[in-house]
This record gives sequence, structure tokens and C-alpha cells, in this order.
Amino acid sequence: MTPPPIAIYGATGHTGRLVAAELHARGHAMVLAGRDAAALDAMAAEFGASACHAPLDDPAALRALAGIAAVLVNCAGPYSATGAPVATAAAEAGCHYIDHAVEPHHVKWLFDTLQAPAQRSGATMIPSLSFYGGLGDLLAAAVARGVAGIDRVTAAYAVAGWRLTAGALETARQLFADTRRIGFTGGAQQVGWVEPRNAVFAFPPPIGPRAMIAPVPFPEALTVPRHVPAREVEAMLTARTFEEEGVFDGVHATAATRAGTDFTVAVQVIAEHGGRSGQLSGRDLWRAAALASVEGAVRLAEGDPPAKSGVLAPAEVFPAEPFLRDLERLGAFTLQL
Repeated sequence: MTPPPIAIYGATGHTGRLVAAELHARGHAMVLAGRDAAALDAMAAEFGASACHAPLDDPAALRALAGIAAVLVNCAGPYSATGAPVATAAAEAGCHYIDHAVEPHHVKWLFDTLQAPAQRSGATMIPSLSFYGGLGDLLAAAVARGVAGIDRVTAAYAVAGWRLTAGALETARQLFADTRRIGFTGGAQQVGWVEPRNAVFAFPPPIGPRAMIAPVPFPEALTVPRHVPAREVEAMLTARTFEEEGVFDGVHATAATRAGTDFTVAVQVIAEHGGRSGQLSGRDLWRAAALASVEGAVRLAEGDPPAKSGVLAPAEVFPAEPFLRDLERLGAFTLQL
């Protein structure tokens, strides 16, 4: 009996194509879905896959898509526009769901709104199983494992050579214009304006100390406290990332140019009796994101680990260090713990 396919929503975008290529290389059946029927048909012919035209304003089409898939991987940003209809269809159909969202308000909406429907239908829903958010969440769980009395968890991203897609550009505009930012301080979730501050984070050599945007509105403030008991969780991004020439002009960049991104994600855990840190470094954050979502989707499709229902952080579903080690073996990055 042929196992149900993995559906990719937003398959014709940059991330969607990377996800499709990885699933194709693994020989996994897939359905390419989205809003552009002609582009989907052409890509389906290229990969020998099925295509499904499912506009965001067609709940029946989205529900039909979720009904035939084991897992639905949403690669279409910004998630403030695409997240609710696609995720709702998955939750109602009992289809496992993964997305690449960096928007905290979308992630909060999933936890607040779809938790009960997903638990009723048996769907496992994992927001932000991607580069930003997901890798920070998994790394925080791996670093914090066994540490008692945690005061602060900091996820710091050093990114150079990033070229934003159209969806990522619109997401960045929304994130930095947001006046109701979601944070985690004093052991509780906070929503409101947060005044940015100057910060320096000491990355491991050869990067060293770097000026940072702090805090940045990434999902770690929502996901990490679900499995790491800390008083404060914060994400930071190198200030230089958005100062580089071409970062905002990358909508039409080639795939090869996009692959030229150097990155390090470092997590520092400060506790009452000292601290601990870990980091991962690599090239091509888009591929690292695609590999993370594919690895998660294949495991959910195969029941490894047995699925937990509901909306969950990446590290609530997968054992953090083994999952990161498997991504390292796939060439996503080099891990140091």
C-alpha cells in the first residue's frame, strides 16, 4: 500500500522548491500545492509529482488537499496571510502540519486557536520548523538539557549574505513595524511595545563579539518557554545583516546567490550556578530550513516518533540533540554542543 503523500503548499517558491527537491531525492510521494495552477503543473511534470490548485480563499480546496496528505508543509509566506487558512484546513482534516513562519503573532494564533481542534483530530502542528525560530528552539532545548535554575536563554543569529525573497521581504516589513511585540520576561509572556536596545553578543571564534539588534521578534519567546523553564527568553540578530548591500534587493536573486548565506546560531543559557552554550554554523540558511522541515515531515509521516496531537514547539515533538545531529549528517550545518 502506497503511503499518503506529503503536501507542499507554496511549492513553486524558493523554499517550497527546496523542500520538493529534498523529498524527491528521498523518493517520497508528494503533492505540490498553491495558487498558481500553471506553475504548479509545470513543476509537477518536472518532479513527477501531483499538483493541486488550492487558493487561500477556497476552504474546500484546502480541506481536500489536507485530506489526501499525511503532512502538509506550508512554505508560503508571509504567514500573517497564508497561515490561518492552510493551518485550519490541516487541523480540521487531522493532517499533520509544519510551517516556516517567523511571525510570532501567527505562532501565537496557532497555539491559542488551533490547539483544541488539532487535539480532537489527532493532528500534530509544528510552527517555525525552519531556520529562524526552529533551529533556535531546538538548540535551546539541547543546550538547556539538565540545567537547573535557568534565568535567561538567548538565541543569537549571525547572518551574512542573506537575500530576501518577496515573502521574506514582506514579513520583515511587518515584523519591524509591529508595535505589539511578543516577549517572554519575568517568567511570563508579554505583549506590547519593546524599545530596541544596543547589545553585543560574543559569538564563538572566528566570528567573535558582534553588535546585535535586540530583541528581534522571532518565535523563540513563544516556543522555548514551553519546554525550558526560564525567567527570560530573547532572540537577537546581527545588526550588520540588514546593513549589507543587496539584502533588500534580492527578490530576483538566483538560487545560487541565495545559497551564499553564511550563518551561525548560538544559544547561551544563564543559570544560578553558571551557564552553558552551544552553536551551529553553516552555509545556505534556505537549505537548512528546508532540510529541517523535510526531516520533521518524514518523521511525522512515518510515525517516528509517535505523533503527539496539538500545536507544539519543534523541541516538544522531536528529541532536540538527535534531531540536530541528523540535520548535521545531512549537511545542514556543523553543530557544537
